[in-house]
Amino acid sequence: MTAPAKRGFGSDFKQFFFRGLGILLPSVLTIWLLWAVFQFVTARVAEPINGGIRQAVIWVAPRVVDDGRLPEWFVVRHEQIARMQEDRARQGLRPLTEERIRKQVRESNFREWWDAHFFLRIIGLVVAIILFYLAGLLLGNFIGRRLYARLERLITRLPLIKQVYPSMKQVVDFLLGERQISFNRVVLVEYPRKGIWTVGFHTGQTMRAINTHAGGDCVSVFIPSSPTPFTGYAINLPRGEVVDLPISVEEALRFVVTGGVLVPDSQRVDAPRGAGPDPAARPRLAEERGQGKIPAPPPEPAPHTPAGAPPGKPEHGPAGHDTEPKERR
Repeated sequence: MTAPAKRGFGSDFKQFFFRGLGILLPSVLTIWLLWAVFQFVTARVAEPINGGIRQAVIWVAPRVVDDGRLPEWFVVRHEQIARMQEDRARQGLRPLTEERIRKQVRESNFREWWDAHFFLRIIGLVVAIILFYLAGLLLGNFIGRRLYARLERLITRLPLIKQVYPSMKQVVDFLLGERQISFNRVVLVEYPRKGIWTVGFHTGQTMRAINTHAGGDCVSVFIPSSPTPFTGYAINLPRGEVVDLPISVEEALRFVVTGGVLVPDSQRVDAPRGAGPDPAARPRLAEERGQGKIPAPPPEPAPHTPAGAPPGKPEHGPAGHDTEPKERR
């Protein structure tokens, strides 16, 4: 019995490095993605709303508050105006009016005071959430849906927008769950041939012409592609050939995106190590090859028989070794 080969530091380091990478990378990527989304929402959604709120406060404050009760950041001294005019003259810029300088100084002071209070920075995010909620509430009723449908038809008639908007709307509806009712069932079908089972999504009833041609009740099934489930094939087949799977749409999408690596926990099967194809499937494959459903494998090359040798008894095998066993002495 041979002793097991000793593993070096390089092989151990590679094994443990990739093991740790596989364990930590999903968590790190999830945190990074959430942080990137938070930064995008803060910079592109919340900050413009905060800027509008600050402009409104600067405009309203002197109209509703007495001069003696105005906040400190609102007060602009003459020294600040003179210093700013000198800085602009030193830079070769044209002078500004005193009212314009007061407005810029107030905006700068108010921005510094605003950023110093963390709870004020999330006001824009809270306002955005409330606006999204109100928009969904207003557009969710009958009148709102009718108005939104007319506005959408008007938008899709504009040049350039009509080529981009429908595709973006489909992607957003799919990501936000607006089309979840279309993929309400995960099914299993034999596609693209008998014996190959493919995971798909039941999308609903098919067309009347297909039912008439097939001579029975058919359903439509979407077959997603790996690793991009947004693309795939729409097939129509009899209802009796569709098998329901007891998994959710999210679990099926993870199964498709990972190419079958992430199997739902409720459906996991622990196969023995080194298990090959099922031997019971060989007779069925041979029968299907005989019927022409599966192409037969290419024939093996005939063994080389040198001149003068008896037929059917090659002198040497493919590697140049004797094919017949030697006599025992």
